[in-house]
Amino acid sequence: MKSRKAKSPQRITLVLGGTGKTGRRIAERLQARAVKTRIVGRSTTPPFDWNDRDTWDTALAGVNTAYISYAPDLAIPGATNAIRSFVGRAVKLGVQRFVLLSGRGEDEAQRCERIVQDAGVEWTVVRASWFNQNFSEGEFLVMVLNGAITLPAANVAEPFVDADDIADVAVAALTESGHNGEIYEVTGPRMMTFAELAKEISHAANREIKFIQIPKADFAAGIAQSGAPPEIAWLLNYLFDTVLDGRNAYLTDGVQRALGREPKDFGDYARDIAASGIWQVPA
Repeated sequence: MKSRKAKSPQRITLVLGGTGKTGRRIAERLQARAVKTRIVGRSTTPPFDWNDRDTWDTALAGVNTAYISYAPDLAIPGATNAIRSFVGRAVKLGVQRFVLLSGRGEDEAQRCERIVQDAGVEWTVVRASWFNQNFSEGEFLVMVLNGAITLPAANVAEPFVDADDIADVAVAALTESGHNGEIYEVTGPRMMTFAELAKEISHAANREIKFIQIPKADFAAGIAQSGAPPEIAWLLNYLFDTVLDGRNAYLTDGVQRALGREPKDFGDYARDIAASGIWQVPA
């Protein structure tokens, strides 16, 4: 009687930052495809902490594919060293494919991209612009609810991108062939200033949302007084002082190349969020 050959264990796709804007969406999509997925963060089991390397090996055990999202951003001082150490350890433990979430116009982020590209395994970079979801899940939701988006943003247009599009691109790169060695720079389908964005939200929410440009010094002082963690305060000041200078004021075709379809427009996003009730102000 022939002995049956034992099945090799199904390999695992690791999602770092699995409760964040992109990680949560990616994990949901992977699980819907019946991909064995390990979602990790500081509060998960097993935990994963960028600042505690003792948590890395357990998170990486049995993993062959990994989505890397560094919190709060690859531009943060120290991110490059963390990415270099993590990628080296992951490759030693058997990871064969990385998908890295990166940032447009950030020199520090692109140094991290090169670390992944030089790791000797398959890689894809998803280089994103400002997220639509910053206004419904993130830092600026309170401003929308208060009726005024008060930021030190000049009249510079940005191609805001939807987190669902980022997730779809990342999942394609994690699960399909044909994406190795690609840098998908993803944007929405049009350029918008923050003033134009406020008008779109106003129209969708059926109430006035103003955009008020404030001096950078006032914004920095307000962030400091809010009690935001130092790294978040640093990042927000960096984004408005350095990145929002027009360097990203152009559209790219990353979503189209990766998925064969157009990216989601901010107007469609705004109507969906308004319909969900997230922007409703209690009476």
